[in-house]
Amino acid sequence: MSLARSVPLSVLDLAPVSSGSTPSDALRNSTELAQLAERLGYTRYWLAEHHGMPGIASSAPAVLIAHLAGATSTLRVGSGGVMLPNHPPLVVAEQFGMLEALHPGRIDLGIGRAPGTDQNTARALRRTAGPLSADDFPEQLGELIAFFTGGFPAGHPYADVRAVPAAGNMPPIWLLGSSGYSAQVAGILGLPFAFAHHFSSENTLPALELYRSSFRPSAGRERPYAMIAAAVICAESDEQARELAAPSGLAMLRLRRGEPGTWPSPEETAAYRYSSLDREIIRSATSSYVVGGPETVRAGLDQLLAATQVDELMITTNVHNQTERLRSYERIADMAGLAYAPA
Repeated sequence: MSLARSVPLSVLDLAPVSSGSTPSDALRNSTELAQLAERLGYTRYWLAEHHGMPGIASSAPAVLIAHLAGATSTLRVGSGGVMLPNHPPLVVAEQFGMLEALHPGRIDLGIGRAPGTDQNTARALRRTAGPLSADDFPEQLGELIAFFTGGFPAGHPYADVRAVPAAGNMPPIWLLGSSGYSAQVAGILGLPFAFAHHFSSENTLPALELYRSSFRPSAGRERPYAMIAAAVICAESDEQARELAAPSGLAMLRLRRGEPGTWPSPEETAAYRYSSLDREIIRSATSSYVVGGPETVRAGLDQLLAATQVDELMITTNVHNQTERLRSYERIADMAGLAYAPA
């Protein structure tokens, strides 16, 4: 599969907070990027849920989705994703039912089962000192869907609970994953599936195979539909792209050490003294990134699409400079032949 006959392209945004800037700056940057993505012809724009990370401002996807959907007019906007164990299913149904009621046909509800943060912050989110486990995820997911559809069986404790305005306003539900568990659940339930290739590339092909082999047609979907999220930086040249990508390595190194911070600048990155172990951690964490000038990126994405045979590709681009981030998405849109809308 080639970008010459491109699958739909979409955007995953973490609202990165660069060093020397503020979360407000990051959220303004997200608004600017969403509006550009709409003009360029990207299909959907998803926001990730992370907590307790100074370099990521997207801690409340539903709030940011409402803002970005209001700042655009045709772009699909959604969660990539809401981490369901952090939230009562009723609250998620109310929030996303309201979003769908406000922006009919433009909202996606991507659901994940990871905490999206460290264990202590997860306890604060969930207000429990009990074991933090995603083992009850299928039950939570079933409750969420039932709040939208009114599908609780008679005698269920929540059979008389009404999620307003969720009834009649259920957006498409996606399952997100970085391993085989969510892939299999998505397949069994007949839901679309999005895989986090950008940080779990070794599991990408096995998870996609498991999803497709376990897929059962559902009322909303007859065939499997798979998307992967890939980290991509497209610059004028391979050398410039490598320079823009270098801060991602330092950001990942700090995260792996439990020391998350704002997105480092090229100057901070160049001044950092890396050990041989540091470099190996960075190499491992960024091995799936597609980084280079337009032709290098085209070849890398063509190879990725050919290997995965996915139905859609979601791109996440995190660099210190907002202008360079916007230009990366513009170059990818150019090479994919996306349909531009007038500004």
